[in-house]
Amino acid sequence: MSSIIKTELLGMELKSLESFVQSLGQPRFRANQIYTWIYKKAVSSFYEMTDLPKELRMSLESAAQVSIPRVLKQRVSADGTRKFLFEMNDKKRIETVVIPQSGTKDTRYSLCVSTQVGCPVGCLFCATGQSGFQRNLNAYEMVGQVLGSRRELARKFKTNEELITNIVYMGMGEPMLNYDAMISSIHTLNDHKGINIGQRHITISTAGEVNGIKKLAEEDLQVTLAISLHAANDSLRDRLIPLNRKYPLKLLFESVRYYTERTNRRVTFEYIMLDEVNIGSEDARALITSIKPLLANVNLIPYNEVSGLEYKRPSSNKIRRFYNLLADGGLNVSLREEHGGDIEAACGQLSANGER
Repeated sequence: MSSIIKTELLGMELKSLESFVQSLGQPRFRANQIYTWIYKKAVSSFYEMTDLPKELRMSLESAAQVSIPRVLKQRVSADGTRKFLFEMNDKKRIETVVIPQSGTKDTRYSLCVSTQVGCPVGCLFCATGQSGFQRNLNAYEMVGQVLGSRRELARKFKTNEELITNIVYMGMGEPMLNYDAMISSIHTLNDHKGINIGQRHITISTAGEVNGIKKLAEEDLQVTLAISLHAANDSLRDRLIPLNRKYPLKLLFESVRYYTERTNRRVTFEYIMLDEVNIGSEDARALITSIKPLLANVNLIPYNEVSGLEYKRPSSNKIRRFYNLLADGGLNVSLREEHGGDIEAACGQLSANGER
């Protein structure tokens, strides 16, 4: 006996939701009520949508679903970072990280969203890349991470305030390899009638998927583009980031110039510092030569060690020396404030199996 296929309401635009409720014989304004329950209150149970008629709630229960993912596990860092292990409808699991923002009067959070189950890029220093690739996430599953995380924070802090104010597509997966779903999720997150996160509070991180960078330049979005660089010569980057063999640095920098010329928006180059690998004087000179002509800045990230991988974190003296080399060379450079390393929630530490 085949199971009934229900309509997924999460990720649905308001106009589409209006058409759906009308197909159930209900007036169009009911869609606004449902939209508010889903996106402003993170409610997934139709029986909790108390301003809807009982008959409509029963019809929705039979015909539709709101698939906010289920939290299987939560780990909390000493610095307030939270890592959620979410389970999708098909039992696939992902990790999502909620990071407290520094410099805010009241605690506000950035949310690190995953775009794939695992990652096909296979960067050698990254736990996600070593765990393999299973599938792309749907747009509603990305939005669901935001709503599920908001719901958990609301329960924890007993507040109706919107604590998550920034979104970074830097979790598991390569966002540009799931481009259409990612862009669709951004439009849902940005909708002022729902979650209402401003485009300037959204960052997309890529390992250098050139076609995606060029497509993003045409979107007329005010999001921030971050590029995981990690090496300024092709021989080293080929080894660290296999995607570089398809899109070597020449093509990558050409796409960045195209993006900045089209958008007039500054790009951030993320650079993970690996001890005895990419933080020598020659690495600094190559980085200065490559980045200085671009509308870009460099964000240095001390490596977060992953069990079973050979790469090590540099000493604080080496980190400072490399930083000074870049700053003295005229680069706009920053050192990322670290969060969540004690719970394997930092950059490069997320795992598809969620068991760590």
